[in-house]
Amino acid sequence: MSRIGKHPVPIPDGVTVEISGRQVTAKGKLGELQVTLMEEVVVKRDGDQIVVRPRDDSDRAQQMWGTARSVINNLVTGVAEGFTRGLEINGVGYRAQIQGKDLVLQLGFSHEVRYPVPEGITVQCPDQTHISVSGADKQRVGQTAAEIRAFRPPEPYKGKGIKYADEYILRKEGKKK
Repeated sequence: MSRIGKHPVPIPDGVTVEISGRQVTAKGKLGELQVTLMEEVVVKRDGDQIVVRPRDDSDRAQQMWGTARSVINNLVTGVAEGFTRGLEINGVGYRAQIQGKDLVLQLGFSHEVRYPVPEGITVQCPDQTHISVSGADKQRVGQTAAEIRAFRPPEPYKGKGIKYADEYILRKEGKKK
């Protein structure tokens, strides 16, 4: 039995949720998101909350129960509050800035790296060594942050590169004489 799936998803004020078959649509102050759920779960609205149940007792239905609940919760939270992922840049001469709709990174290469910001995602640089990726869709925010980090992942000796704000870099000892 799913421990996550048992809990209903509360609908906050200012968010409207429409359920039509397997399609769930949420509208809020940050936009509109929709998802098509798998066939193994049943979604119902119960007042100001959404309840997810497995369709039958199969293993697949039990597995998808908690997953569907988490996807719906991310949908509702995204249109109400949004998601933010922070990145930090470490290294001499490494910096980031926004130019128009592009994120421009100087990461020690012979050229600057230009990353076009996807639609629906907001990228901000409060200073040259911090990047904030935010948006309503949790998956797209995480994917965008991962793509930016992939330009120069942190290395284990000096910690140079782009890392998540909450990431800890396991350091290695340099060579000995």
